[in-house]
Amino acid sequence: MKKPEKDMKILRKVIENYLKVGKPVSSGFIKEHENISVSSATIRNIMARLEQKGYLFQPHIAAGRVPTDVGLRYYVNFLLKETLESHYDFNIPSDSLDIESDDFNSLLDKTSKLLSDCSDNMGFVISPQISELDFKHLRFIRLAEDKVLLILITSSNIVLNDIVMTSVPLTQEELDKFSRYINLNFRGRNLTYIKDYLIKEVPKYRIKFEDSIHKLSLFLNAYFDKQKTSHIYLQGTSKILEKAELFDTERLISLFRNFEEKNKLARLLSDFISLDRVKVVIGSELSSPDISECSLIMSHYGTENQVLGSLGILGPKRLPYKKIIPLVDLVAKKLSQTICYNQ
Repeated sequence: MKKPEKDMKILRKVIENYLKVGKPVSSGFIKEHENISVSSATIRNIMARLEQKGYLFQPHIAAGRVPTDVGLRYYVNFLLKETLESHYDFNIPSDSLDIESDDFNSLLDKTSKLLSDCSDNMGFVISPQISELDFKHLRFIRLAEDKVLLILITSSNIVLNDIVMTSVPLTQEELDKFSRYINLNFRGRNLTYIKDYLIKEVPKYRIKFEDSIHKLSLFLNAYFDKQKTSHIYLQGTSKILEKAELFDTERLISLFRNFEEKNKLARLLSDFISLDRVKVVIGSELSSPDISECSLIMSHYGTENQVLGSLGILGPKRLPYKKIIPLVDLVAKKLSQTICYNQ
């Protein structure tokens, strides 16, 4: 059933004022501060109707109303359509996301700081999983008997590295042979594809494959067994603490515990990665009770052919969504452009 436009307009006005003042909004307040050609009694009846439908909540009998998560969801969906179809412009310095000396990690850290500074909330960027990135060259270097350095140049000329712990004894000569075989046969693919290919093909053609290729299969399996979660870059956690009055104390403590356990937080936020231009997840929609008083606004970054990772802002549910939704969208575009221009 189509929602009455007048009701939804009142709902949007209630939510916008609540986000500004942080207090229950009354019908009298809406009548006084908004250009609406209906009486306070009509506004009051509409707000009561919106409360019955689950969009608003009245914390006390004599108080005004505040939005529920359902109300915020309607408002955010309205904004997503409105703001992402409009032209917007932020004063972000053109060189704020320059990549220096192929230092991809520094670029992601700068991006999380930019998100935090521009939103006055916590900014985050989740790094790519190296195993999922299409590459144009890679090399293995033996550091110790059980430790190998993986250097990978992505299809967009970003240099990444990782440490591979292995129980398979390998010489540098064998590692060089692995590198040559992979670069010759799998350029433009990723390590996940190679691992799956070898799992499928080596048993079928064991005689055809040299013993070293079988060792490569074991080596990659060991790497995937011990592969770490994506790294998360956080800036602005102190900005959450400055808004402590917007959180339950126990949940705020749990939230900061999550910040300290970055791998856990990266896994949690990765659950919400999607191909949406901007995705907003509100309060009870978040799977963890520790962050159920938060809102998450996120997008993804990458090249034309590949999503590399995600970025966004985490803050209290009382966020200036009208500003932050286009901010996240713009920063995701700028980071993606920086990566593409580095090709």
